[in-house]
Amino acid sequence: MERTEGPVTVVTGGGRGIGAAVALRLARDGHSVGIGYEHAREAAEKTAAAVRAEGVACVVAQVDTSDESLVDAFFDTVKEQLGPVTGLVNNAGITGLLGRFTETPVERIRRVVDVNVTGALICARRAALEMSTRHGGRGGAIVNISSGAATLGSPGEYVHYAASKAAVDAMTMGLSKELALEGVRVNSVQPGMIVTDIHAAMGDAQRPWRNAERVPMGRPGEPEEVAGAVAWLLSPEASYTSGAVLRVAGGL
Repeated sequence: MERTEGPVTVVTGGGRGIGAAVALRLARDGHSVGIGYEHAREAAEKTAAAVRAEGVACVVAQVDTSDESLVDAFFDTVKEQLGPVTGLVNNAGITGLLGRFTETPVERIRRVVDVNVTGALICARRAALEMSTRHGGRGGAIVNISSGAATLGSPGEYVHYAASKAAVDAMTMGLSKELALEGVRVNSVQPGMIVTDIHAAMGDAQRPWRNAERVPMGRPGEPEEVAGAVAWLLSPEASYTSGAVLRVAGGL
């Protein structure tokens, strides 16, 4: 595969939902894309085909982001086939089933934290090592996908998930300051109620449309609306933006 001279962005959880929309939007902006997925190989390959149809290169790899060795192998593959990594979209995340906190098994809580927090940290660490001028990189940007739940707490649904996303925002703030003089910008996007299949996975496929009045705009969002925010934060237009937590939640 021919290496590229343009931006090269890693998108974890890039096979479907918000991750797929981000990958396609970045392709339209001229990014070559490395798509990481854990289980949905068919969806990831379909997204990769759509990315390539935009005239850019794309690689796909199965990766559990909580496993450092798999993350390193993924980044190595992207670097070898596409070129030096210039961006990371830390999108991989899980919720577990909806339910009260006291009824949520500890094993589920632990797995959510392992993927959403430890996995995001591992990916951000590797991205920083690739992009930081301190380590010989050319600079770049990291966008962490958080959630509006980080500030709302999600009582009765998934308090553990909300807590994990608050940790992602704390990581964003810390890294943005630590890497500011090393050419790496770090920002966070907090989606609200977005129409993706994650709701079916958590046990309520109709959740985006239930109680729509709780969202000031009166409707759930679409993955493409989140992708636009991510694309801007990765673009040169956001060159003076770091440490921002951008809410994309219909006013919620």
